Amino acid sequence: MTETTPLAKGKAHGVKPLVKVEGVHKFFGEHHVLKGIDMTVAPGEVSVIIGPSGSGKSTLLRCINVLETISAGRIYVHDSLIGYREVNGKLHDLSTKHIAAQRREIGMVFQRFNLFPHKTALQNVIEAPTQVKRQSKAAAKLKALELLEMVGLSDRADFYPAQLSGGQQQRVAIARALAMEPELMLFDEPTSALDPELVGDVLEVMKDLAKSGMTMIVVTHEIGFAREVGDTLTFMDAGVVVESGNPREIIANPQHARTKEFLSRVL
Repeated sequence: MTETTPLAKGKAHGVKPLVKVEGVHKFFGEHHVLKGIDMTVAPGEVSVIIGPSGSGKSTLLRCINVLETISAGRIYVHDSLIGYREVNGKLHDLSTKHIAAQRREIGMVFQRFNLFPHKTALQNVIEAPTQVKRQSKAAAKLKALELLEMVGLSDRADFYPAQLSGGQQQRVAIARALAMEPELMLFDEPTSALDPELVGDVLEVMKDLAKSGMTMIVVTHEIGFAREVGDTLTFMDAGVVVESGNPREIIANPQHARTKEFLSRVL
């Protein structure tokens, strides 16, 4: 079997998942971080993951984006096996080139903004399209200006990260991820490093993105966002999925004692 182009975009029928996580385990040495995670995310769905620190939420996102290798199981995006090719039931690592190509289809926004400090907001946004996708600078700039306007920062295009607030930097980071035109957006606690008064602006951008139909997996402690925007809510603890379902129902009436305990502390 030959390595295929990264995320083969097959025609989805009905509720065929865009993301499928099957029996995923992850060890860091002796530490068993993910213990058989199963999850599906439909196209256009906003899947929210909550849980205490150390529950494996961020590790799961990093595995989906091939920033971590998995110890067992399989992850598919658009029916493409992420990070591996399968031959006669055995998994073989994809080349670095093919993993990088898969990753281009998946945008990720981290807790820390990770902007290039020596580049302006505009330069940060056009960096990947021009360097990775080989877009012309003119085309990339046009798109970047549209994205900066979308996140409410059209007047900050020529500002450097040090001249921007944390919330503004995170919105630039979102625009930067969107500039690659990903099929899937992953958010790893995107507001946790922000001052409380800056959280709202970032959440509003994420809400607008959800309304546009972007498929999103969001790790967050923002329960209000989960209730208002999420299509599904997953509660993780100690590397397992404890409870998953409709966000409004779980938040109002959790079925598992551990979920009740967690929500009683964060609501």
